[in-house]
Amino acid sequence: MKNKEQLKQLYVKYGLSPDDCFKHKHYVIITRSGIDKIQSKSDIRIEYDLIFHSADCKTAIVKAKGRLGDNAIQTYGEVNPSNNTNTYPIAMAEKRAMSRIVLKLAGFYEAGAMGEDESEEFKPEKN
Repeated sequence: MKNKEQLKQLYVKYGLSPDDCFKHKHYVIITRSGIDKIQSKSDIRIEYDLIFHSADCKTAIVKAKGRLGDNAIQTYGEVNPSNNTNTYPIAMAEKRAMSRIVLKLAGFYEAGAMGEDESEEFKPEKN
């Protein structure tokens, strides 16, 4: 099955709307609202651990352990001054970890989608 067909099936399965995703250069991006819908509909359970934060809190690493049924995985979210400009880096690292774990467990990564929070470049273009 091609990625486009896989993504379409996943959009329907998780009840996503056009506001929950957008095309960005080479990727389909799932927005924060889309990630939340996917997690809620699939009942993905996530536990977080703050693995590291620098003294100035500008660099942070958060580990996420997620479970969907019998499938359990872990991944990380990280931020540092070169990939984050907001003033809440630990929360941003958590959002990135959440996006990755939800999209991996729900099959979106396999279909070529990425989460909006995963990169500062993954923001919708403003008209």
